[in-house]
Amino acid sequence: MEVLYTSTRNDDEKVTASKAILQGLANDGGLFMPDTIPALDIDLDQLAKMSYQETAYEVMRLFLTDFTEEELKYCINSAYDSKFDTPEIAPLVDADGAYYLELFHGSTIAFKDMALSILPYLMTTAAKKNHVKNEIVILTATSGDTGKAALAGFANVPGTRIIVFYPKNGVSPIQEKQMVTQKGDNTFVVGIHGNFDQAQTGVKQMFADKELAQVMDAAGYQFSSANSINIGRLVPQIVYYVYAYAKLYENGAIAKGEKINVVVPTGNFGNILAAYIAKNMGMPIDKLICASNENKVLFDFFTTGTYDKNREFVLTSSPSMDILISSNLERLIYRIAGNDAKKNAEFMKALNTDGKYEITEDMKAQLADFYGNYTNEQETAQVIHDLYDETGYVIDTHTAVAAGVYKKYVAATGDEKKTVIASTASPFKFTRSVMNAIDEKYDSMTDFELVDELSRIANVTVPQAIEDIRSAEVLHKTVCEVDEMPKVVKEFLKIQ
Repeated sequence: MEVLYTSTRNDDEKVTASKAILQGLANDGGLFMPDTIPALDIDLDQLAKMSYQETAYEVMRLFLTDFTEEELKYCINSAYDSKFDTPEIAPLVDADGAYYLELFHGSTIAFKDMALSILPYLMTTAAKKNHVKNEIVILTATSGDTGKAALAGFANVPGTRIIVFYPKNGVSPIQEKQMVTQKGDNTFVVGIHGNFDQAQTGVKQMFADKELAQVMDAAGYQFSSANSINIGRLVPQIVYYVYAYAKLYENGAIAKGEKINVVVPTGNFGNILAAYIAKNMGMPIDKLICASNENKVLFDFFTTGTYDKNREFVLTSSPSMDILISSNLERLIYRIAGNDAKKNAEFMKALNTDGKYEITEDMKAQLADFYGNYTNEQETAQVIHDLYDETGYVIDTHTAVAAGVYKKYVAATGDEKKTVIASTASPFKFTRSVMNAIDEKYDSMTDFELVDELSRIANVTVPQAIEDIRSAEVLHKTVCEVDEMPKVVKEFLKIQ
């Protein structure tokens, strides 16, 4: 059965999977959603025996229906190879009563690798299928992790260029060093004087700028996106929730059909939306636990039914979640509005003009699958400290937000179902925050002394991604104001 993709703001716009991946964003500014969520049509006993790559094929073939088997397997096998430092791709670690799904074993040590390793292959395959002559310009805003993962994925990929905008003072030192040392003639990294939401809004405005699109086309370019607004990012993320359940079953941790809970540290809402889609495909997932940091716009939404970004933006130790406009939430709103694009467009217009919207009682009732909560900075640090103290296992700040919220959920509900916590980044990416949480005595060390000390106390080898930037040269030094973003893009592409 062919699955087509519809804009969340206009029912009339329907495209194939390959066209949705190429476009990134719908013409009306909406996001692409599958017109149906297919059921997973393979038995769990078969799934349990499969490798990550085989599982990826079984999930992704149901969504990317205009890709041939050969094309899809080429994309999957090219993505999930030796660039991951563990053969399982996404191993599960049992610690302190939960299963941590480690999604950071790719080349940039964050969960974004899980999708951004495959997106360049999906995109270049889609370009060939659709006879695209223009060079594809990947335009991306990052709160820290997407940027490096996208840069690594697209560096030196023929027929593409990539431009990444990040908040100059809103990412960790390691995150910034990873980006600004990126090699590749087709890569460009720009710091902005502003926060992630401003970077993301600036990118969306460029996508919606028809005049800029014409100028780009005349020069032989067209925009696409590597942000989680691209359906080519979202579909590969569904895979690891299916894989995690199958592995728990294979390992005897759960019975066939036994329900589990999933906890996701959440910023832009893509990662937890992937878990929601896995549930809607028929995976036995019960509660979707949405974990926020002090930028708790999603916690407030799940509590009240009102999404309100009119609040102070807080810089935290979990910067990839320092977000007040969770773009992928629009896909959930569209779904619980009965796939009503007109209704969803009204909510998004209100968000754009008033900074908030309130969903209906009927829509609120459909959020029963979700539980939202948050941890403050002190609680996040305490979780890292206590988990290390009790088990020797070290987690990063984002994963600690999820673990802290999970404890609050169990305390509030008494629900002791087996639980998977999405571990979204390596602790080596946020060494200072992690090591200070374990013991404040580490604060006097340099960033790379902390790296070596973390390796020693956790008994974990320093990831290659960190070794690579110890002495790497800074290659990207451009910094601009938010309103200068289009000008900077034109300058990089050498167009007037």
